[in-house]
Amino acid sequence: MISESRCPVEDGELLVRRGGEGPALLLIAGGTGSGDAYRALAKQLYADFTVITYDRRGHFGSTDTTTGPVPVARQADDALAVLDHAADGPAQVFGSSAGALIGLDLVARHPDHVTTLVAHEPPAVHLMPDAGSWLEAAAEQVRLARSGELMTAVTRFADAIAGAALPDLPNLRLPHEADWIRLFDRELTEFFDYLPDLRALRKASTEIFPVAGEGSRGRYHYQPAKILALELGLPFTEMPGAHLAPQRNPAKFAAALMDLLNPEP
Repeated sequence: MISESRCPVEDGELLVRRGGEGPALLLIAGGTGSGDAYRALAKQLYADFTVITYDRRGHFGSTDTTTGPVPVARQADDALAVLDHAADGPAQVFGSSAGALIGLDLVARHPDHVTTLVAHEPPAVHLMPDAGSWLEAAAEQVRLARSGELMTAVTRFADAIAGAALPDLPNLRLPHEADWIRLFDRELTEFFDYLPDLRALRKASTEIFPVAGEGSRGRYHYQPAKILALELGLPFTEMPGAHLAPQRNPAKFAAALMDLLNPEP
C-alpha cells in the first residue's frame, strides 16, 4: 500500500509517497522533478525496501513560494526534510541525473543521514575537461526557453541525452509545460553550475557508488560519474540501459541497484 503525506519545508511543502517494506530507500528525481517518474522502479523494490519518493519543490504536487534560482543546496535541504519526515533514521539514497547531484550535496553536508548513495549519471560537467561547451549549451537552452521557444529548448535538451530524443512529429504538444518552464528558468543553470564538494565527499562515512548506464557511453552525462569515482578513489559501476533506464528498464535496473544496495543484514 502506498501512502501520501505532505512534508513542510522552508517556503513550501512537498508531496511525499511511501510504500513497501524493509530499510528506507529515498529516490530523488531528476528532470522535471516528479516522484512518479520512479513509479515502475519503486514497484520492483517494494519487496525489499520502504521506498520514499517526492515531487521536488514547485513541481507537480509540491509547492514553492520563492522566486529566482533554486540552488542545489536548497534541493538537498528538501531531501533531508523528506528523510526526517518519512524515514526512521539514516537511509539509503538513489538519485539519477539532477537527482544524483542533489544526493551528492546531501551527503557532502549531512553524511550521517545517508548510509549509501547511488549517484546515477550526475551531470557534474565542471568535472569534465570540456565543461565550457556543455555550460554554453545549457545557457542557450535557457535563453531559448525564456524567449518563448520552449519546444526547441526541450528538443535540444533531450537530443543530448542517450535514449531521450523526442519523436519527430509535427505540432507535438509538450506535456507538463509548467514544469519544463521551471526547469529551464530556475533550475537548469544551478544544476550545471554545481560542482560536488569532493573534499567533503572523501571524508563522508556514506558508501558512495558513482554509476552510469552502458547505453550512455560517449554522452556528457556518462563521463562525470567516472571522473567522480576517480576523484573519490571509488569503483565506477556500469548499470543496464541508458540515462532513462530507471524509467524505461525498471526490472533490469532494479536488479542491478539491489546488487549495490544489498538489503541483506
